[in-house]
Amino acid sequence: MQVGQLSSAVFGGGCFWCTEAVFKALRGVHAVQSGYCGGTVDHPTYEQVCSKQTGHIEVVKIDFDPATIRYAELLEVFFATHDPTTPGRQGHDVGPQYQSAIFFQTPEQQEIAAQFVADLEAKHRFENPICTEIRPSATFWPAEQYHSNYFSLHPEQGYCQMVIAPKISKFKKQFSSKLSN
Repeated sequence: MQVGQLSSAVFGGGCFWCTEAVFKALRGVHAVQSGYCGGTVDHPTYEQVCSKQTGHIEVVKIDFDPATIRYAELLEVFFATHDPTTPGRQGHDVGPQYQSAIFFQTPEQQEIAAQFVADLEAKHRFENPICTEIRPSATFWPAEQYHSNYFSLHPEQGYCQMVIAPKISKFKKQFSSKLSN
């Protein structure tokens, strides 16, 4: 891979509004897009995914420069900013669409993700076992436009104030050296 060539990562870490806000703040990340992955319906809508009938997971697609931020560093942020031990749930957000998942884009990403999870488990990083699914690449369906950049556009919204803002504050303290300017 050439320096400056972008790679993609796809993560499901609960509500994509939260996950998008976290990854947008990282140096080396060029774009973050909310969407859906892993289901059985083409071009799913938010309402269809929330019906819990499509099998999709809310995800973010992250375009990043591996010369600036490594995939393993993205995994470090991913596992530090959501609970990977609660199947189909993140806090008060409950349903299969909130499953913790990694959709690897290359065999190298699969290997890195599997080893990362194994290392976390060996170190007993979490009180409960990690249930993050490591899945092969699947069609990424972009979410509706109104989901894009949701936290930045709606900081006054209750969910943003109660859930996303505290998560972002904690993330920025923990990963201050990795933030973009």
